[in-house]
Amino acid sequence: MKQHQFLGTAHKTNSASSQLKHKGMKKYSLIFLIGICSLVACKKDFINIPSKNNPTLDTYYNTPQEVYAATGYLYNSVWYDYTDKAFHAIGETLAGNMLTETGPNYDGGSFNNFTVLSTDALVASAWRSLYKVAGTATVLQSTFEQKIATSGSTDYLQNAVAECRFIRAVAYFYLTRMYKDIPIVIDPVALAGSGDYNVPRYLQSDVLKFILEDLDYAEKNLPQTPVEKGRVSAYSATGMMAKVYLYMKDYANAKKKAGEVISSKKFDLYPDYEEMFTSSKANNNQESMFALQWIASGGYGFANAVNCYATPGPLMKPNFNTGYSSVYPTIDLLNSYDPADKRRQWSNMEHGFFRADWKNDNFPGGFKYDTTGTEYETATTFRNGSRANSLKYVVGPGSNGEDLSPNGSSDMCTYILRYADVLLIYAEATLGTAPSTTDASALDAFNKVHNRGGNFNNIPVTEITPDLIFKERRAEFAFEGDSWFDVQRRGFAWAKTYIAGQERGSYTGNGINSFKTSITSESQLFLPIPQSETVSDPQLLQPAVPYYK
Repeated sequence: MKQHQFLGTAHKTNSASSQLKHKGMKKYSLIFLIGICSLVACKKDFINIPSKNNPTLDTYYNTPQEVYAATGYLYNSVWYDYTDKAFHAIGETLAGNMLTETGPNYDGGSFNNFTVLSTDALVASAWRSLYKVAGTATVLQSTFEQKIATSGSTDYLQNAVAECRFIRAVAYFYLTRMYKDIPIVIDPVALAGSGDYNVPRYLQSDVLKFILEDLDYAEKNLPQTPVEKGRVSAYSATGMMAKVYLYMKDYANAKKKAGEVISSKKFDLYPDYEEMFTSSKANNNQESMFALQWIASGGYGFANAVNCYATPGPLMKPNFNTGYSSVYPTIDLLNSYDPADKRRQWSNMEHGFFRADWKNDNFPGGFKYDTTGTEYETATTFRNGSRANSLKYVVGPGSNGEDLSPNGSSDMCTYILRYADVLLIYAEATLGTAPSTTDASALDAFNKVHNRGGNFNNIPVTEITPDLIFKERRAEFAFEGDSWFDVQRRGFAWAKTYIAGQERGSYTGNGINSFKTSITSESQLFLPIPQSETVSDPQLLQPAVPYYK
């Protein structure tokens, strides 16, 4: 992206939102947006150099407000090119929870059938966005460390360094689960200045160790209570460490870290599951441990776009001309819910779904999801392949007071780590490699999630198995961009059988037009490194090497 384009966005966003606050986290100052938003891409997507016009260490970062304005950016637009479309295509479509449109915005539907190529746009945008997150966090971390060295340490500078290391760790955790062996860049500025952009891939085991080092630092240096609502705390790092350990199959440490979060009593489940994902008033609630913070008034790149493209046309088009239904649930996911699991109706719009507070020109009395029409879409009916749309991160057309951008994007947070995840991590880590467990503490953690809001008629499970844990996680976290990693970490043999048994087809007038897909190689558990990267850095095509000597 050219510098002047990025600066233009920054000016526009500040003008639109300078008088507002975003559910507890203050808006970013203009001087910070001009400085940080002018990061310009070098030859490599993961190398970002600060503009020479940035505020200097002598004149800036002298107050908590200036420092927290800087780290606030790490919760927003740097993630956008990932959360916009790749978030669902990678995290949900590969897992068989969603289908994407077959047009160019979703790489011709390649994620639906595992024909993903290194030239696909979403493969590149996810890489670019997540390295932008990591690179920006690293540059800010270095800046704050220099400020400490020259001006002395303060609590807010130490907190900011820890916040940067937390965000960098999460970005690398996504990257290594997507692409497996990846570069680690700890000094983007020096690398850019060297003129040598050949960076190797490092072994995933070393990348995970690097992530844990960052999270350990964050855990020890962040406050136990966030300095502002919506920011991460020491327990956010503890919970994320539990998630990383579970991915590594280090069940003892996963259980230990999850247990520390549970024992802290700092978090609890939000009682209304549907509201948690359909109302911005639930942003940064007691269950949220790390969430991206979006600004509807910021528009493209700064707001949550799911309300535009995952919704059916009749809900949005009368007022916004959006509602593309470009990603939607699979028949397989819908059929996977237990009949007593209310998360099917809490997470999905199906025929008969009704929201009295979602009103538009065609639904003055409230929106009704109606699939009785014979056409794909009319003013009041909708009929896609699975006769369903996802409900998560959909807040409606603004008739109930939700702030929306001109295209219908919202303020709704994107949850990256929820307390429900920590509870299920604890249960799964207690199970470990055993075929089942009746451990009381594991059952208690599991059933808190399982029976939230009266789900399953408050009937608890009495024994946990690996398949039950997976089924629970699929229902709990569907459409949150994480399901593919749950499939992936169960290994190739299991994933191959699981994917082959899925129904990724569509309903017709006479039944189902069945579509099955398969994976044939363990390499398909990960994405290829973008061709644009390997062309400019051929070393990325070489075998991965150790990062730690």
